[in-house]
Amino acid sequence: MSSLSVGSIVEGVVTGITNFGAFVLLPNGETGLVHISEVADSYVKDIHDHLQKKDKVKVKILSVNGDGKVGLSIRRALNEGEGSNRPAPPRRSGTRVAASSVASFEDKLARFIKESDEKQQDLRKNTDAKRGGGRSFRHYDRDYF
Repeated sequence: MSSLSVGSIVEGVVTGITNFGAFVLLPNGETGLVHISEVADSYVKDIHDHLQKKDKVKVKILSVNGDGKVGLSIRRALNEGEGSNRPAPPRRSGTRVAASSVASFEDKLARFIKESDEKQQDLRKNTDAKRGGGRSFRHYDRDYF
């Protein structure tokens, strides 16, 4: 059925992009899925910042199920050593630059904390807007009800 072996790294072509990942056509004619969590070492908010249709990508084969589903990973293929296969920078201007696979732990942690703080601020704004924007009631809700 399939000449794909789990653990091997092959080159494929992106044939479709969804909000949960990208479909990649493999050399043997089969199509596999790279889940959004397997695109880059950093958090991927919008997969289009990393991939476009017809992009050639190196992928590691994670699984080949009996029902024909093939699980793939770009980030694991990049981490397997070949330094020349690092992902291209994001294509959109004004977006956050993806972390390279050689970024230090401290850089990744600082970026995570910054993104987390920004998300929490957005959540607070949304919560305050739903409550009418008043922060003064928040204290009373928590302490008296």
